[in-house]
Amino acid sequence: MRILRVSHWLYPDEVGGGNYHVHALSRDQASMGHEVTVLKVSNDVDSVRREERNGYEVVYCPATVNLLKNEISIPAVRRILGAREFDVIHAHSHFYFSTNIAALKRRLGDIPLAITNHSLYTQSAPERLFYYYLKTIGKWTFNSADVVFCYTEEERQATREIGVTTDIKVIKNGIDAEKFHPDGAISELIASDVPNVLFVGRLVEGKGPQYAIDAIERVRADHPDARLYLVGDGPLHEELEADVEERGLESAVEFLGLVEYDNMPKVFRTANVLLLPSRAEGFPRVVMEAMASGTPVVCTDLDQIVDFVSGAGETVEWGDVVSMGSALGRILSDPQTQDAYGTNGRETIVNEYSWSETVRATTESLYQLHTESEGT
Repeated sequence: MRILRVSHWLYPDEVGGGNYHVHALSRDQASMGHEVTVLKVSNDVDSVRREERNGYEVVYCPATVNLLKNEISIPAVRRILGAREFDVIHAHSHFYFSTNIAALKRRLGDIPLAITNHSLYTQSAPERLFYYYLKTIGKWTFNSADVVFCYTEEERQATREIGVTTDIKVIKNGIDAEKFHPDGAISELIASDVPNVLFVGRLVEGKGPQYAIDAIERVRADHPDARLYLVGDGPLHEELEADVEERGLESAVEFLGLVEYDNMPKVFRTANVLLLPSRAEGFPRVVMEAMASGTPVVCTDLDQIVDFVSGAGETVEWGDVVSMGSALGRILSDPQTQDAYGTNGRETIVNEYSWSETVRATTESLYQLHTESEGT
């Protein structure tokens, strides 16, 4: 099967859960014997460039203009609309312009299209503007596809509620539990001899890094040597650093920047607890990686993850820094609770969230689209 994968992000060019998902899926499908080409828009190239990576091909297309952090590329438009040699197109995240073009391609042509809905909402665009987008272009994009993949039943229902009528399949987003596990070396980036809290994500308002800093300040009332480690980068970096300095929290907060994905298992293994105070998420891979590593979690009580983290951590309302600090404090104060949450989280991942099953189910669905298209 010849697969054209359309994505605006790809590991290791960018670090993050969705980025690694696209890379690992392409890598593993290539190892199964499929021909995979990833078309990616990039600000780092001046002309179209091809690169072989882990058995699949990457075609980099230069960005022409950037609109609300959504890179628009004329070369990418030409290549998507002119694609003839592929059996199926698989696009990732509906709010990127290349996915919108892939939807137009499906309307005009005969190559079947699947879209993975990593998250219905974005952290980059103003909320009111994005809601209007969902009800118009976003809905049209989804309805142009032959199938939409969602990670959870809750996300499927939310996608239906904006008016999407196309076929939606729930395929759980799995984790490589052999890569992320509780046993092994720990990271030198994090002090293991003091209570520590880990934040992993882009430094943008929607991810809530400002609440993580507020929370660690509260935790320090009972754990004066507790530290917060922030992994990631983004537009709030300088503002957050200035806030930390102004509040005299330099000894409590450390910005680690971007950490290589291959080093993240050690980071999770060293952390006492992961904090994810996001306003919105799809099905956060970072929470799954922490749980696979035996690390307790404290996260926002989003509908799709409340039951998932039950027994592996605690959930709080978005922006409730008091409850956030209390939850962190309870976990840091009780090693038995830490161990129980860690064990339960690991068991959940191993028993229910296999990455190999994610690859199998996704590939099977894409092949079904291809065979059905061949039969018409």
